[in-house]
Amino acid sequence: MNRELSMPNGSSLRWALHFFVPLGCALLCVAIIVPWVARAEGGAGGFDGVVNSIESRYHAHATRIPFMWLASLVAGTTTHGGVSSVHVAEFEHFSEPVDGDDLNRTVEQKLGQGWERIIRETSRKGNEQTLIFARPEGKRMGLFVLDLDGRELDVVQVSVDPDRLNETIVKYEHHGRDDDGNETHNESD
Repeated sequence: MNRELSMPNGSSLRWALHFFVPLGCALLCVAIIVPWVARAEGGAGGFDGVVNSIESRYHAHATRIPFMWLASLVAGTTTHGGVSSVHVAEFEHFSEPVDGDDLNRTVEQKLGQGWERIIRETSRKGNEQTLIFARPEGKRMGLFVLDLDGRELDVVQVSVDPDRLNETIVKYEHHGRDDDGNETHNESD
């Protein structure tokens, strides 16, 4: 039997309550706040960071596709893991003039390290621009595409497994053809 807890004046119990209850509350706050702050910091870059920066810089509102997680799941299932982590944002009625260098700089800064621009195409008038970035993700490849076409701006990020994606493409590429590339006909035709 523990005598300290059963003392009539309760001094040891009171000390324990005054020490452990605030300590427990502090640990609980840290357990809640640290992931929240880390998530907020992580949101400053990547796909969301690029979209938020464009919204702020060009005073435009992005439409994020509802249930994109479901479309991403379906894409991953139908391509047997060839495509996953699909993110899409669309800016309609994008009327602000766009400085191609500024847009490219913003995307590079917000995407963060590891991303490398592989394509930059700008029309002579500057109202059409395409940026494509890639980064290795182990056996996968991350792709980030920004396409400005007049008054519409689309932003897409996706993760692909090149081998799985190629298997899916080849599967449908040869649909209706034999191994020599000749058209085949079903008996029911």
